[in-house]
Amino acid sequence: MLHEVLEYARREGLVGPPGFKFKPVRWLLFFDRDGRYLETLELGDVDAKRNRGEMIRAPNLELGEMKRGGSGCRHFLVDTAQVVTLLGAEEDDAKARAKHEHFVGLLADASKVFAELAPVAKALADPEMVTAIRSDLESVQATPTENVTFALSGAEPERLVEHDTWHDWWQSFRSGLQPEGTGRRMRCLLSGELVEATPTHPKIKGLADVGGLSMGDVLPAFKQESFRSYGLQQAANAAMSEEMAAAYPAALNQLLRERSKKLAGNKVLHWYRETPEVDPVGWLNDPDLADPEQEQVDALRRARDLLEAIEAGKRPDLAGNRYYALTLSANSGRVVVRDWMTGSFEDLVRNVERWFDDLQIVTRDGQGSTRPPKMYAVLGSLVRDLDDLPDPLVAQMWRTAVQGGRFPQQAMARALARVRVAITTDDPVRTAGVGVLKACLRRQDPNLREELEPMLNPNHPSPAYQCGRLLATLDYVQYKALGDVGAGVVQRYYGAASTTPALVLGRLLRLAQFHLAKLDNKRERLGLERRIAEILDQLEDTIPATLTLEEQSLFALGYYQQKAHRPSAKTGDTETPDTETSEILEETDR
Repeated sequence: MLHEVLEYARREGLVGPPGFKFKPVRWLLFFDRDGRYLETLELGDVDAKRNRGEMIRAPNLELGEMKRGGSGCRHFLVDTAQVVTLLGAEEDDAKARAKHEHFVGLLADASKVFAELAPVAKALADPEMVTAIRSDLESVQATPTENVTFALSGAEPERLVEHDTWHDWWQSFRSGLQPEGTGRRMRCLLSGELVEATPTHPKIKGLADVGGLSMGDVLPAFKQESFRSYGLQQAANAAMSEEMAAAYPAALNQLLRERSKKLAGNKVLHWYRETPEVDPVGWLNDPDLADPEQEQVDALRRARDLLEAIEAGKRPDLAGNRYYALTLSANSGRVVVRDWMTGSFEDLVRNVERWFDDLQIVTRDGQGSTRPPKMYAVLGSLVRDLDDLPDPLVAQMWRTAVQGGRFPQQAMARALARVRVAITTDDPVRTAGVGVLKACLRRQDPNLREELEPMLNPNHPSPAYQCGRLLATLDYVQYKALGDVGAGVVQRYYGAASTTPALVLGRLLRLAQFHLAKLDNKRERLGLERRIAEILDQLEDTIPATLTLEEQSLFALGYYQQKAHRPSAKTGDTETPDTETSEILEETDR
């Protein structure tokens, strides 16, 4: 996993010398060569709703280095507006002033080897000049935590952070902040070279909303004695050179910023060996995004079209591509790797196509199939509240979508429970939850794939499925005879009927005879009697005594699809017999 992350860092130009890090910089302060402040320029996407600034490779100190640097120790050339100009700091804030003075002192020291820094150091040492800069930043609504850097005016303005003249000075300064080496050389996990392992690794930021710390979390962390084999301390347990230890966090931090999606208590990151113009993984989160050339094309259609193009040789650029998917969370300062996946691009497209195909289900009003559901809708159909989702289940569902295979058994149990609650309380059933039941069943038994389609299958061989159809029909019979009675047969008997149908459905069948006798419309009565007879014929007059979890799911699926096939009159719709039933009624009339 780390080797692929490293390859991504190299492709993106994130691998560099130690002591540097890509940082978002929003404000560029201009000075002339005499040390006079001129203006402030905003960097990044200035039209964006939330402009994060421009990513710039900047000198950087890790927390341990800053602690060894003493009180007020700060970064060099790029830092927050509060450190640079005291923006947002109180007059008596001694800590803020110490950081500002340390920052200005670094600029003055570095100006001995890079003279262009002297005007900036001179300006920031002048309280009146700092006040003027701070006033400008306030006028453009800069915040104290946004990063600032510097440029000198001229025919071609120079960003001082982009020069390399000061690099040797910077590395010399950093070397004075390093702990005393052990002299012990170890094999680097990433480069394979013999190195003196760096004692600490940079932090991974962007996991604060999934259990992490706002200051960042560490991937290899070994505080407990039981994890420190052979007397190794800190990150020596996962030996890396300082360069390699800086490369993989830079890649993960960029992926978290630009290519991640929060799913419940996890962050899912994904990338490709060669970035394609289409992103099948993105369809899982936003499947209803309109195709730029053809509107109303859903994710399933796009996946099929792309797969056909690859298989026909029309997209050779994608044929050898690979995808990488990483699921992360954090726990009290430690990064938690929930899952890691990689595979061919074609397999990814095929799996995404199958995911949407398996989840497709008829709409509640029976007017067609539902649109492909977003991943959040699928996960939300398993629980009452998204906060109740276990992190391992989220990772398993994501793996199922990306790599195929069976749905976790827990998904079927949870989806079934939510569908049952909705049915028995007469609430709208979440179509995504019914789709999960269908998908789970299709992947558990390949022989069922052809039997389980989005629409009703009157000839389905499962007795449990037919029992669900029967309950839906009996519920409709009661409604046509008595109207809305509040707690009808479904609300009162669904739970028992879906687990022990033999104990319930026989009694309801006898009750249905009285309801059918009350129907004045002969065509309707005969049509319903015929429907019940067809279902009993499929059951071969034998109703199962008990149903397993899978059979209960088939029961729920049969019930839902039968209700959708015959829209409920409770919603104002009228009975719309299918072609076969219409022919039967015409024959009866004759």
